[in-house]
Amino acid sequence: METRTLGRTDRPVTVIGLGCWQIGGGWGEVSEDDALDVLRAAVDAGVTFLDTADVYGDGRSERLVGRLLAEREGLLVATKMGRRADPHVPEAFTLDAFRSWTDRSRSNLGVDVLDLVQLHCPPTPVFADDRVFDALDSLVAEERIKAYGVSVETCDEALTAIARPGLASVQIILNVLRRKPLEAVLPAAVKAGVGIIARVPLASGLLSGKYTAATTFAPDDHRSFNRNGEHFDQGETFSGVPYEVGLEAARRVAELTPEGVTTAQLALRWILDQPGVTTVIPGARNAEQARGNVAAADVAPLDEQVLEQLRELYDGSVREHVHSRW
Repeated sequence: METRTLGRTDRPVTVIGLGCWQIGGGWGEVSEDDALDVLRAAVDAGVTFLDTADVYGDGRSERLVGRLLAEREGLLVATKMGRRADPHVPEAFTLDAFRSWTDRSRSNLGVDVLDLVQLHCPPTPVFADDRVFDALDSLVAEERIKAYGVSVETCDEALTAIARPGLASVQIILNVLRRKPLEAVLPAAVKAGVGIIARVPLASGLLSGKYTAATTFAPDDHRSFNRNGEHFDQGETFSGVPYEVGLEAARRVAELTPEGVTTAQLALRWILDQPGVTTVIPGARNAEQARGNVAAADVAPLDEQVLEQLRELYDGSVREHVHSRW
């Protein structure tokens, strides 16, 4: 699979990675055996980049990834910290807290040094706080972490973070239904040498083309309990697009999908074609999904006619719901 350098980590990662939220929790039940099957299938298919967080299943995702690390070599694992803060306020982002959180992640993952730690969608004032980034630099100096990045909700947060000289990467929602990062964030990241990790690439599964108005989700699935942002940012669920609007958009994306390619693969290919993107991190609930996602790397770049139709779809029915918010 194609690799690209992940910003200031100076390390190559595959253009398709694996998002490990689903194997931790919040997407309905995924058994431990299924979770390990997903991890192994992704790596066997060529994936070298895994993204997790300390709060996914209260550490379950990290521990499962740690079991994989005991079996396989050559992987770069990114984790995230900050959502364990209670209350989740700017004052919680201190060096002592960072040491505690990263110690827990190092134990969960079974490593001495974390490859990449990202602030996990912290409160907006954190991005402008010099003390926070001084603390992150201290973690690097103490050899607890090799590099740090941020996971953001908004483009403005991303642009503030990109200006930080020590920042390695930005993780941001980017897909055919969330195009705003193309305007300023990706060009700024390219100029600064910062990596871009594209998350929620399939709009919480909408862009798989498999959902209908009759589809139901388990009570412990965020697509049931967070549609209006009841528990965390609404943009994390269906990319913030109203479900009915997203269903119609996904139907139209499916109509553009050529024979031999799935709708999900077309949606992933679109992201890979955007200048500045380093890697995209779709999740998977089973090994078949993981292998299908990886196959998107072999799909030919989308032609201009398809790209124009996707632009028109966004401008005509999706932009009004998301563009001004994130």
